[in-house]
Amino acid sequence: MFELVITLTVLAIVIMGTIPLAQNAVKRQRELRLRESLRMMRLAIDEFKRDTLGACSGNPVPQPEGRQQRGQSAPADPRSRVVIDDCTIFDTENLDRYPPSMEQLVDGVKVKERAVNMQGGVGLGNDRRQATDIGATEEVLKYYLRELPVDPMTGEKDWKFRSSYQSKDDESWDDINVFDVRSASEEEALNGEKYSDW
Repeated sequence: MFELVITLTVLAIVIMGTIPLAQNAVKRQRELRLRESLRMMRLAIDEFKRDTLGACSGNPVPQPEGRQQRGQSAPADPRSRVVIDDCTIFDTENLDRYPPSMEQLVDGVKVKERAVNMQGGVGLGNDRRQATDIGATEEVLKYYLRELPVDPMTGEKDWKFRSSYQSKDDESWDDINVFDVRSASEEEALNGEKYSDW
């Protein structure tokens, strides 16, 4: 009988020691999903911003020094292969041309292929167009996000947004554009920070 009591006591101590470890493992997995969701949304916002360079006259593409003289108009960022062609999504308040909402990144935006104006051979007969210029005017929809992810800390799609005209500490979004995304959770992470500060 005495051996059974000792065995049950040792077993209870082992179980009590593993419960916090299991809880921390679950919390760590949710934190990893939160980091990945934030990274994915921030990359989509940055990609949208890159695609606005040179869009809708009045926002010229910045040129490296010396390029203006040669008449070349290659994009400043070589990762951007398209330019946003739907100027109706930008209003007069959104001068920085970040996405007006996260739904815009999910619903898609009309874009055109960026045509690089490089001087070269004769092109296509007497037309003087390059082969890469054909189809450059065809509009297509580009989707920056498949869907708005769920915040793993709250279980909802209740993200906090901040525009490029707001400070980091602003709690309410001004609806001008989406410059940054944060979790709506006020819980504390394993590293001691709040999830809403990530």
